[in-house]
Order: sequence, then structure tokens, then C-alpha cells
Amino acid sequence: MTGIDSHDAELKKELNATLQARRELGDEYESALVDSFLEKVDQRIDGAVERRVRRQMAEQQMVVARGSRGPKSTDSWGERFGFGIVSMVLAIPLSAIGGGIAHLPGLLVAWAGIVGVNAVQAARTNPGLFGGGRRGRSSQDSEWED
Repeated sequence: MTGIDSHDAELKKELNATLQARRELGDEYESALVDSFLEKVDQRIDGAVERRVRRQMAEQQMVVARGSRGPKSTDSWGERFGFGIVSMVLAIPLSAIGGGIAHLPGLLVAWAGIVGVNAVQAARTNPGLFGGGRRGRSSQDSEWED
């Protein structure tokens, strides 16, 4: 049984006990029994909401502590270096093919693609690199913005 199923089973037992007590005690205790049962339901709901809020706050604190990076950040130096090496190795044949077939326009298209792929990789590993995140910048940096 999961946690939710066990809570549902407990609540069902409480309801059955309340109904049984109502049968035994009669109509004059119905209001008190219903109030007691609803109080238990409220306590369960409050507990569930409190746990959920605590969990969400902990998740938000983790995001803030990580500096808005995801849990599996891939911006290690080795991965960036490897991506740069592979990009440059592939740039040689792409430049030769583009320049050999379409001359200067082909060479420009090949290099535009290479720059584009590297820009996407840089943006993926460094969120906010291209103007998305300007938090935490000093007043000296603001002179470059217009």
C-alpha cells in the first residue's frame, strides 16, 4: 500500500466507526459525530497541504541554491572543451565542402551553422548568457547596456 492508500483506508475506517457509533448512539449524537469526523478530515487535509508546501519550498530553495541551473548541469570544463574540439574538427571538412561547392557563400553558410550550433550549446550550458539573466550584475556592467 502507498501512503495515500493507507490514509484512505484509515479515513474509511474512521467513517465506518463514525457511522457505527451513530447507529448505536442515535440521532441526538449525529451532529457531534459528524463534527468529529470532519475535524479528522480537516486535520488530514491540513497535514497533506503542509507536507506539500514544505516540499515545494525545499525544491525552490534547491533551485535558488543551484543558481537556477537544473539538477544535471552539463557546463563542466571538460564537456565544454570537448564540444569545442569536436566543433573545430568538424569545421574543417564542412568548410572544405561548403567552399568547394559554393565558394564564399558556401563557406559562410557552413560557418554560420558552426557558430549557431556553438551558440545554442553555450546558451544551454549557461542560462541567461545572451541577455536572459541580468541579476547580480554590478553597476559597472550597466554602462554597456543601452
